[in-house]
Amino acid sequence: MVIEEGTGQTRQAGQVVVRLEDVRKEYGETAALDGVSLEVRAGEAVAVMGPSGCGKSTLLNMIAGLDRPTSGAVVVHGEDVGRLGGKALALYRRRRIGMVFQFFNLIDDLSALDNVALAAQLTGTPAGQARRRALELFDELGIADRKNAYPSVLSGGERQRVGVARALMNRPALLLADEPTGALDSRAGEQVMDLLLDLNQIGQTLLLVTHDERLAQRCASRLIELADGRVVGEHRLDEGEGNDGITLDDNDEKPLGRTA
Repeated sequence: MVIEEGTGQTRQAGQVVVRLEDVRKEYGETAALDGVSLEVRAGEAVAVMGPSGCGKSTLLNMIAGLDRPTSGAVVVHGEDVGRLGGKALALYRRRRIGMVFQFFNLIDDLSALDNVALAAQLTGTPAGQARRRALELFDELGIADRKNAYPSVLSGGERQRVGVARALMNRPALLLADEPTGALDSRAGEQVMDLLLDLNQIGQTLLLVTHDERLAQRCASRLIELADGRVVGEHRLDEGEGNDGITLDDNDEKPLGRTA
């Protein structure tokens, strides 16, 4: 398989991949995150849920290196992300993590294949090698026949599969997904759920933000509940505990890269 078991920069099962230590993020006088501490271990699929404005996207932005904490530490693969800068931060974003966005974030004037190959080329991979890797991923994800199509003619589900292929190009140890089914119809959403579940079952560590209770229940083994910038609950979803009592909002979250 191109999407390898234990995909990414291999880590032993149970090893801590993400650790937040008393993280606080302030925007002016508003605390988007207030003393958040948590861990994500290798091979886990963790969902983050909570009401609008609770800090879910801010949390993902911290881990993705798109924003820095006001205080506390965000440690990913043993690196303090908040202390990275310049080339080190760019390489972290491109090699250590893969990101799946709600609204796909594809480049309109590049073909699907070129969108995906670009992710590897930006890390210095030769163009031919990057295209071969991209073609293998397209075949694995069932979109090989759409490789030359441009984003404007792809369905939502196809665009999200292209987005997943792009996220996997550099074999990241951690996959971040921000509302990955939020812009899809029910059928395409089910397909993306199946894909994320399959990836986790072969060892891909997954952290997803969602307002979709079905996605959390189906794809995640653990749920972290946020409210007012704080962790207010954690639940094991693979042990039947469920996530009763969570208040969901259909307009629950802003896309990755924005604050909420």
